[in-house]
Amino acid sequence: MPDHRELYVIAESQGGYFTAAQAREAGFSGELVSYHARVGRFDRVAHGVFRLRQFPGSPNEDLFTAQLRAGPESVVSHDSALALYELSDVLPAEVHLTVPRSASRRRPGIRQHTRRIAPGEVTVWEGLRVTTVPRTLADIARSGISDDRVRQAAQEAVDRGMIGFEDLEVAATRYGGRAARIFRSYLRQQSP
Repeated sequence: MPDHRELYVIAESQGGYFTAAQAREAGFSGELVSYHARVGRFDRVAHGVFRLRQFPGSPNEDLFTAQLRAGPESVVSHDSALALYELSDVLPAEVHLTVPRSASRRRPGIRQHTRRIAPGEVTVWEGLRVTTVPRTLADIARSGISDDRVRQAAQEAVDRGMIGFEDLEVAATRYGGRAARIFRSYLRQQSP
C-alpha cells in the first residue's frame, strides 16, 4: 500500500526530490511511480529521480539529482560546494561529490572524489548534504586551484560570517599540506 505521507517526508528532506528506490520503500511500485509521473503528480527529473510536483524546482536540481543517483552517503564537495555556498563565481563543468570508496561506479557529469569525510565535516545546506566550509576550502586547495582563488573564497567566507580566522587555523592544522600553507599565508596577511 503506497504511503504518500512517508514519501512526502522523504522528499521534503531532499528539497522535494526522491529516487524510485525511495518511492518503493514508501510502498510505490514502479508502475505506480510511472502513473504519478504521467498524470503530473511527480516530475521525472532524471533516470530514477523524481520531484513531488507541490515542491518548486530548485536552481540546484543538478546537485540534488547527482547526489540522489550517487547514493545516501554522497556529499556535495569541492568546486560544487564552493558554488553552492556562493564563494566563487566559477560554475563547475561537472558536479563534484565525495563518495565512499565502495562507490566506484562512474556517472556522466559527476566527478567523484573518494577522500574520507568525518561526520563533523558534513552539513546540510539548502537541503543538500555538503562538506562544511573549512573542509570545502581544504578540498579545493588540495585539488590544485590557484592560491589566489582559495584565498579569495576564504576571504568571502570570513566576510560573510561563515567561518572565522580560528576556523582556518584549526583547518590548517587538521588538513596540513597545501591547504595549511595557503590558509596560514592568508591569515598572516590579515594580521595587523
